[in-house]
Amino acid sequence: MLPDRDGERGSVAAELALALPAVVLALLLGAGALGAAARQVALQDATADAARLLGRGEDDGAAAHAVTAAVPGAGMTSSSSGDLVCVSARTDYAIGGFIRLGLQASSCALGGGL
Repeated sequence: MLPDRDGERGSVAAELALALPAVVLALLLGAGALGAAARQVALQDATADAARLLGRGEDDGAAAHAVTAAVPGAGMTSSSSGDLVCVSARTDYAIGGFIRLGLQASSCALGGGL
């Protein structure tokens, strides 16, 4: 004969109700972190493209357009030091509407190239 477990009836449902929000939050934060990593890679690629454009003699407008086309809302600055042309870009990324990350990337290219 099986023991009487009326006192434990519904305990699995209660445990699931407590654990489910934590699991959903962990999944959302993980997806947000992947999105931030993808945005960081796009920002790094955009700064490399902008540095190459400036190195070939294009104007700052073309370089800024390359950055903002790849990462909307990103701001760009450029500087020259000797033969190097460097570009830095910065943007914000929100995870879940309550965590904001500041992303930044920089890249340099040789100036005067064709």
